[in-house]
Amino acid sequence: MKQIANIFNTVKTRIAAALMLAIAMTSCHGMIFRDEGDCDPYYKVRFVYDMNMKFADAFHVEVNDVTLYVIDNKTGKVVWQKRESGEALNTQGYMMDVDVAPGNYTLIAWAGDGHRTSFSVSENDWRDNLQCKLNHKRLPDGSAHSYDNLDRLYYGKLDTAEFTDEQGVHVFTVPLVKDTNTIRIILQHLSGNHVDKDDFTFSITDDNAFLDWDNSLIDYEPVTYHAWHTDEAMAGIILPSSGTGSRAENTENYQKCSAVVAEISVSRLMTHRNPVLRINRTTDNKTIVTIPIIDYCIMSKSYDNLSIPNQEYLDRQDTYPMTFFLDERDEWISSYICIGAWKIVLQNSEI
Repeated sequence: MKQIANIFNTVKTRIAAALMLAIAMTSCHGMIFRDEGDCDPYYKVRFVYDMNMKFADAFHVEVNDVTLYVIDNKTGKVVWQKRESGEALNTQGYMMDVDVAPGNYTLIAWAGDGHRTSFSVSENDWRDNLQCKLNHKRLPDGSAHSYDNLDRLYYGKLDTAEFTDEQGVHVFTVPLVKDTNTIRIILQHLSGNHVDKDDFTFSITDDNAFLDWDNSLIDYEPVTYHAWHTDEAMAGIILPSSGTGSRAENTENYQKCSAVVAEISVSRLMTHRNPVLRINRTTDNKTIVTIPIIDYCIMSKSYDNLSIPNQEYLDRQDTYPMTFFLDERDEWISSYICIGAWKIVLQNSEI
């Protein structure tokens, strides 16, 4: 009898094991995910920064800090958030693990050192309040000013990401755009006179200090960005000969000219705004240069990039070198300016 009972128990155990295996195989649609160990869905988010002039992903090179917000599309509530930083982000193939229930979400990211240093992102449980604000200084008269080299700030958004309940690994891609820019000003003396960096001040005024959850600009207040670095330099320039006659007109003369280089770091540039660059002479506080930055930044498009929409160009480009020329009276020769590799001769110098 004991032998019969043992045989019965063995058969029963084997049947039970077979049934459990069949259930497991059925729940996974006939597949076993050895990497994950079960049949749950797994969600990962990768970040791509190819909104640049090289049209190549530079995320692992430029971005070493990112905060991701997962937002319920029905309620607008932030249901999950996570920050990661450091060497892990600098590895090719980096992805962030996301632990949420299946559903439809919007993914928003503020990234770069800037979103924790030069800027502050409001801590909030609702999408519409995930705003990013420049950490500026306020003078006694109430005006807002920035004197710093802003740390890099990036923004990313993926609308309507469907996190299904199907087993396996699901990867979602969040594209990033860079929100910080450098305006590099070169002030060069055509006369050969020395240019002292203390003789001029450089600033840009814009109302772009407050970014909304969708990376649009919130009407806030003007902020003045001042040059965070100035230095003196020597530059070569080729000038026409001062002689007379046809032979002299066809000759050129190379001359070393004194220059001042200034760098201004600003927040996001947008086509519908009107930031203004001003260069002041300190001896009498006279403004010798006043130009609308956006128009001139767009002028720096190369021939190959003319088809890029203006706002996309502003989002892709992040450094704008501009060269202005002074005459012997330290006045701007307003009919001539270099932007990037382009030399622009202005037909109307009344700017």
